[in-house]
Amino acid sequence: MNRKTLALGIASTMLTLNVAQAATEIDFWHAFTGRLGELLNEQVETFNSSQEEYKVNATHKGNYSETLNAGIAAFRAGEQPHILQVFEVGTATMMAAEGAIKPVYEVMEEAGGDWDPDGYLSAVKGYYTTTDGQMLSLPYNSSTPVLYVNLDLLEEAGIDPGVDLSTWEKVGETLDKLKEAGISCPMTTAWQSWVHLENLSAYHDQPFATKENGFAGVDTELSFNGPVQVKHVEALGNWAQEGKFIYTGRRNEGGANFRGGECALFTESSAGYAGVKAEADFDFEIRPLPYWSEVEGAPQNTIIGGASLWVLSGHESEEYNAVAEFLKFLSSSDIQAQWHQNTGYLPITTAAAEQTREEGFYDENPGTDVAGKQMTAKEPTPNSKGLRLGSFDQIRGIIDEELEAVWSGDKSAQAALDSAVERGNQLLRRFERANQ
Repeated sequence: MNRKTLALGIASTMLTLNVAQAATEIDFWHAFTGRLGELLNEQVETFNSSQEEYKVNATHKGNYSETLNAGIAAFRAGEQPHILQVFEVGTATMMAAEGAIKPVYEVMEEAGGDWDPDGYLSAVKGYYTTTDGQMLSLPYNSSTPVLYVNLDLLEEAGIDPGVDLSTWEKVGETLDKLKEAGISCPMTTAWQSWVHLENLSAYHDQPFATKENGFAGVDTELSFNGPVQVKHVEALGNWAQEGKFIYTGRRNEGGANFRGGECALFTESSAGYAGVKAEADFDFEIRPLPYWSEVEGAPQNTIIGGASLWVLSGHESEEYNAVAEFLKFLSSSDIQAQWHQNTGYLPITTAAAEQTREEGFYDENPGTDVAGKQMTAKEPTPNSKGLRLGSFDQIRGIIDEELEAVWSGDKSAQAALDSAVERGNQLLRRFERANQ
C-alpha cells in the first residue's frame, strides 16, 4: 500500500468515526428488571437502529423509589439524565421540583414535527397533565386494577363459572359460597391502598382529597374517610375476620397465591396478566373491578398506576430534539400495541388500542380489553382523573398500616380511615410549606 492509499484509508476511517460520534446521545434512567427490562431494552435498541442521528442509553437505577431518588441526587449534582421514569405517586414531587423538569409539551412544541397530544387516551394522560390539559410527562407503563377469577375453584365450589361478579354485593354472595365449600382463599388482593381506596374512590366518583385530589393546589386535604370508603373497608374487614378475604401483604404478595391456584378471586393490576397467563395452571378470566351498586353514578372510571417519563432540565436543545423523537417513537402505534400486548399495560394512544383490536388480539386473549374499557367508558371527573398529592409514597404507608389494623380486627373502618386522614394531612401540610 502506497502512502497516498494509506492516507485515504485513514481519512476514510476517521470520517466514519466522526459520523458515528456525531450521534446525539441521551440518557434514560428506569426502574425495570426482568422481562419488563428486556422489553424496554428492545424498544431502545429498535429506536437506536432505526436511525443514526440519535442514541438512547438506558440504565436501570433500582426500584421506583430508588430511581426517583437517584434522579433527584443527580440533578443536585448537575449530572441528571435526560429522561427519568417516575412512578405515579411521585408526580406531585416532580411537579414541585421547580426548575428541575422540562414539561413534555414544551419539549414537543420546541422540536416541532408531527405530535398530536389529543391522540392519547384521556383517562391515561389526565394523570400527567396540568388543569388546562398540558402534558407534563409522557405516560409509559400505565395499568389499572381488574378482577382475576380462578374458574376451576368456582367449579370446585359448585359455582357457575359465569357467575355475576360485577358488584361487591354479588362478590360477597360468592365469597360466602366459596367459604362454605372449603376454599381456603376465597379472595386476596395486591396493592390494597391503590385498589381498595384510591381506585375505589375514583370508580364511585368520590373525592379522595380536596382540590380535585390535589390537581388544583397543594393546599389539599385528604377525604377518603367518607361513607362509601368506610362501607367498603368495613366489608373487607368483616370478610377478613370470616376468612373470606385473605390479606397477604402491602405490595403484590398475593400474586403468587393466585397464580399458584390457591385463591378464587384476586384484585390486581391489569399488568399482572402476563404473569398469570404464564404461570397459572388453571382456567381464568379477567373481569371488571366490582362496584357498589347502591352508589349513584357508579361505576365511573378507575385510575392508573405505573409510571411516566419525565424530561429533566439543563440539557442542550439538540438533546431535547433527540428526546422528542424518542418519545414520539414510544408513542407510535406499532410500539404501543406491541407493548400493550406483551405486558398487559394499557395502550397510551387510541390508535394503538384500535390497532390491537384490529389485529384480533382481544378476540384471541379474552379479557385483555377490560382495563381499557373500564377506564374509557366515561369521561374522567375531578374525582376520577387521578391523584396528585405530595409525600404520597409515605401516605400510602400510613394507609397500609391503618388498613392492616382493620383486617386484624384491632380497629373499625371508620377509626382507621379517620386516623389515616389525620396522619396523612400532617405530611401534606409539610409538603405545602416546603413548596409555597
